[in-house]
Amino acid sequence: MKKIFIIALVLSLSIQTKAQQSPAKKQTKSVLILNATAHLGNGQIIENSAIGFKDGKITLVADSKLIKLSKDAYEITIDASGKHVYPGFIAPNSTLGLVEIDAVKSSDDEAEIGNLNPHIRTIIAYTAESKVIETVRPNGILMAQITPRGGRISGTSSIVQLDAWNWKEAIIKENDGVHLNFPTNYIRTGWWAEPGGIEANKEYLKQIEEIKSFFSNSKAYLSEAFKERNLVFEAMKGLFDGTQTLFIHADENKQIIDAIQFAKENGVKKMVIVGGFEAYKSADLLQKNNIGVLLSRVHEMPKSDDQDVDLPYKMAKLLTDKGIVVGLENSGDMERMQTRNLPFLAGTCAAYGLDKEQALQLITLNTAKLLGIDNQSGSLEVGKDATLFISEGDALDMRTNKLTQAFIQGRIIDLENHQSQLYHKYKEKYNQE
Repeated sequence: MKKIFIIALVLSLSIQTKAQQSPAKKQTKSVLILNATAHLGNGQIIENSAIGFKDGKITLVADSKLIKLSKDAYEITIDASGKHVYPGFIAPNSTLGLVEIDAVKSSDDEAEIGNLNPHIRTIIAYTAESKVIETVRPNGILMAQITPRGGRISGTSSIVQLDAWNWKEAIIKENDGVHLNFPTNYIRTGWWAEPGGIEANKEYLKQIEEIKSFFSNSKAYLSEAFKERNLVFEAMKGLFDGTQTLFIHADENKQIIDAIQFAKENGVKKMVIVGGFEAYKSADLLQKNNIGVLLSRVHEMPKSDDQDVDLPYKMAKLLTDKGIVVGLENSGDMERMQTRNLPFLAGTCAAYGLDKEQALQLITLNTAKLLGIDNQSGSLEVGKDATLFISEGDALDMRTNKLTQAFIQGRIIDLENHQSQLYHKYKEKYNQE
């Protein structure tokens, strides 16, 4: 263990010696992107597009052949002929900025001690200068929902843009929702290398009663004027007045059904299922109650022997066909580093049933809707934030996803990072030999 710590510490110090990219300055000059194929994120495509933005907001979305602009309408013009323009991708249920090096405990701030922690806010622990964040932007991930882990109620998440000096500057939506890990009705034994059997969770009903009691006590506290403040109960207020979303982490069919019933009985106004591996079994119930799903990483194997080996890849198609709003999340092993693969998860969904623009919505407008930020992000529409990027090819294909420029709220950001620096360094070295 000591050896691992020393290696991690040396790695950390070596990374810190490399130049840290400074966040971009506020947009001062208007920008017009011409002649690219614009993928709006809402299912529409515009060939030979004209995308303009000023003061961080989109001011023009049109077919360049159908409009006439004066030469001084925009101060900077980018000819993106043959390229593609996309809205910035959004990574929900993410721990970006909460952990830097897993083996160094002091850099790990994703979970809090305790079991019921709605008052624990991830935003104040978010490290905007994380070196990992630099590595996800070159694939188009420009926003993220910073989410806690652990316990029954993990805490409260916030949504950030990924180019800022600190957490205050990064905020897009503060305290957007509370995260509940719903009890499982069965327990898997063993581990991934040596899977064991499946056993019933004998504490299932007891665990549900515990969270029911907590919700009930929270509502009782909020309905009366108590002299002594209870910050834990106060943190639940947004779930009952509709200003926050309850993100219920659940995979099993029974979990999902019981979670929906639980939320309705306890007066929760808005909820989203996170994970949802068996959500296709309860799709009708989800659709009836207008509940969306943030699907777990689709590059996974089935969880049961009798499931189709392609089920994870087809899940987005199955739910979309039922009229459910579906987004993609990427939690799991090495989740922070693998955030860069988010667009390729959407690409896999396109290969297994969805068309390309539907797949794009999984990580743009659909996710924005589920996070409650679709009024300002998630698609290329006039009035929304100018958070977008230009790619040489299909951004959902790892072979052609190559960003040439990216903007966050109109600010052109630096796509260089310590990994690309090493690439250029050794490419030059071996070209010389």
